[in-house]
Amino acid sequence: MRTIGFIGGMSFESSAVYYRLVNEMVRERLGGLASAELLMHSVNFADMVALQKAGRWSDAAARLGDAAIRLQIGGADCVLICTNTMHLIADDVASHISVPVINIIDETAAALKASGKTRPLLLATRYTMEHGFYTERMDRHGISVIVPQSDDRTIVHDIIFNELCAGTILDSSREKLMAIIERAKAVGADSVILGCTEICLILDPKALPLPGFDTTTIHAQAAVAFALEDEPMRATNAA
Repeated sequence: MRTIGFIGGMSFESSAVYYRLVNEMVRERLGGLASAELLMHSVNFADMVALQKAGRWSDAAARLGDAAIRLQIGGADCVLICTNTMHLIADDVASHISVPVINIIDETAAALKASGKTRPLLLATRYTMEHGFYTERMDRHGISVIVPQSDDRTIVHDIIFNELCAGTILDSSREKLMAIIERAKAVGADSVILGCTEICLILDPKALPLPGFDTTTIHAQAAVAFALEDEPMRATNAA
């Protein structure tokens, strides 16, 4: 089994989901008491949020690049950045190491294409919805992403940072997210990307007005496929 490396802590709420999912998937595949060979470098999320707010993406890339180096030195055969937002700097992080970085956007695009979906609504942080890196990379795969209107982007962003990253799940917030999905459906969205790794804490992708694609689960599945060497892997690696 290959060793999976996680850059986590952004937030630790979703990193815990990654850990559980990967181990559950390995146990399901191999049976018995099998679990994954993995390493995690968990950063202080408060530091990363401060860099995001200041627009200091190069400093964030250096910080996560150092984490990636540490994981490779520790024996990781691949690296996952356990957050959608920080894939804004995924290529920069990949340039620090020689093992592949499994890209959450590419893996999600593959899942959408396999299901015949090409017009997904993106629910994510403001950085992911507005900086263009996510929609541009999806466009390379022939997928046209729909982002919510400005007021709805604020609602989604605030739910993520003020509630989900703090471990707070509110029914009222779930209702707001469902309403946003309904509005997107009305203008032609054919699916929903849960494009923040915490959104799976509040939305069940199987219980939405449109087919849901949970990026956390998709990313974890790709890691397990790589670790067990049983499927082609779509990686970001600028090294």
